[in-house]
Amino acid sequence: MARLRDGRWLILLIGLAMLAGAVAIAGRLAANQAAGDLRDGALAALPLAAGTLTGEIEKQRLVPLVLARDDAVRDALRRAGKTQETALDDKLRAIAADASASAIYVIDTAGIAISASNAGEPGSFVGIDYNFRHYFTDAMTKGAASQYGLGTISGRPGLYLASRVDDGKTPLGVAVLKVELDGVEANWRSSGFVVFVTDERGVVLATSRPEWRFHALAPLSAADAATAHAQLQLAETGFEPLPIRRGAGDGLATIDNAGKSRQFVEVAQDLPGAVPGWRLWLLTPADAALTSAANTARLTTLLALLFTGLLAYVLLRRRRARRVRQEALARMNAELESRVSTRTAELTRSNTALAGEIAERENAEAKVRRLRDDLAQANRLSILGQIAAGVAHEINQPVAAIRTYAENAGRFLHGDKVESVSGNLTSIVSMTERIGAITSTLRSFARRPGVAASPLPVREAIDGALSLLSGRIRDSGVTVVKPRGTASPAVMASRIRLEQILVNLLQNALDALKDRPDPRIEIELAERDDRVLVSVRDNGPGLGPEAAGNLFMPFQTTKEKGLGLGLVISQEIAQELGGTLRLDPDSKKGASFTIDLRRIE
Repeated sequence: MARLRDGRWLILLIGLAMLAGAVAIAGRLAANQAAGDLRDGALAALPLAAGTLTGEIEKQRLVPLVLARDDAVRDALRRAGKTQETALDDKLRAIAADASASAIYVIDTAGIAISASNAGEPGSFVGIDYNFRHYFTDAMTKGAASQYGLGTISGRPGLYLASRVDDGKTPLGVAVLKVELDGVEANWRSSGFVVFVTDERGVVLATSRPEWRFHALAPLSAADAATAHAQLQLAETGFEPLPIRRGAGDGLATIDNAGKSRQFVEVAQDLPGAVPGWRLWLLTPADAALTSAANTARLTTLLALLFTGLLAYVLLRRRRARRVRQEALARMNAELESRVSTRTAELTRSNTALAGEIAERENAEAKVRRLRDDLAQANRLSILGQIAAGVAHEINQPVAAIRTYAENAGRFLHGDKVESVSGNLTSIVSMTERIGAITSTLRSFARRPGVAASPLPVREAIDGALSLLSGRIRDSGVTVVKPRGTASPAVMASRIRLEQILVNLLQNALDALKDRPDPRIEIELAERDDRVLVSVRDNGPGLGPEAAGNLFMPFQTTKEKGLGLGLVISQEIAQELGGTLRLDPDSKKGASFTIDLRRIE
């Protein structure tokens, strides 16, 4: 019993240790995640801080460049020391005010300032020797230069931007602008970040913390310190290291101030567009965010683990209860399986009966389809019977012509007129071809159409329908106007089925125009988007409202001997072809029907 109790305590201690370790790890991971988020924010803010500085410098850099090309500045340098340049002083003063520059001045080749924006003031630069300044000597030799340092008169730090003035051949002097970066530093301070700029040796120049100016990122060697003194032209200063301690590659930095330590996320970027060698540093306060993220993660992890432990305890208790229920369910399942077997046998018998009913239904549908095809075939044969007289008349004419040509050929043959015989025989061949075309059209129209449709130019179907009815059209004296133009859009259809629709519509139009003055049928062919529209319009008496309403009902007809099936069959054929057949409601005179089919490319 004592050993069992000791084992439980050991398990409890191990569990508490694992809990503490998990909480600590969760806090560390959350802090790293928060540091990453802060680093992303700092990287996003870094271009803005850099843009504030580079924008100010680039704006001010243009001023000395423009002054170096100004004739007034050149003239003043040519007469350097001979007259007082009051007008140029006023001009420089106005430019400095407009550009928000600290000072603008012009230096002759000897290094003496001959004109300045602060001329006449107690701290005037006029007459001061700047020959020792690097920006002066570099500009005289290189054409342009910049230098950050303290002002010899004002004692205020700033960036000096210089451009050489010459007349095309001979250097005349240097135009200089001093910009103090107080506005930029104030903008950095208002952002809430710690921002500063260092030169190539790590010496702090512009900064949102003025007390850091001319400190260094790390202790400088004696040689670097001497070079920094010469470059910045400062009084003796120790270039004290900044109170910043950096982590081991985690991007975090600690700032010690008045005995207190604060953590920051540190990012940096070079500023080649501002001054070569300058680098911008941005530090984001991280203590609050890291502490909050770590504490939240620790608390969340602790609660999650406690909840998991409680859930495990509950699950163990439920497992015991489940075992009891499973035994009861096993008995119930055995009974259910017996019932399911019985029910399955009943369902099998029902399914067999249902399969028989489905087969009967499919047979009935097949019979309906066959009856519909037979009805369409009967309609075509009925049409053939109606146009038989016209077709016989069409055939009688070429047969009579053949007989005449044959008799003439016999007479020409006895008279040795070989050329005339050849001409008559050629005419006979032409007449037989015409008879063959007529009988071929009738034979094709009478056949049952194939199931598969194929691309069909619509004009071919229109010409075929007109060919079938050519005899009746001619005998009736009806004028048929075919579609204008030569374009023939194609549709996916069976030619025989489409011709059957057109023959039905033309037959109805011819019946409606019987004994009408100036009978006329117009066939129109149009394209709208992806549709092809074929309209058959007559100038007959038209259809009344009652007839129009029952037009596509079986056995409804306005003809004395009609069956009322032609339009019904035509509408079903149009639907089989993926289109529609409709009566146009806007016909002002006569009747107009439109076949609407899908166009194919």
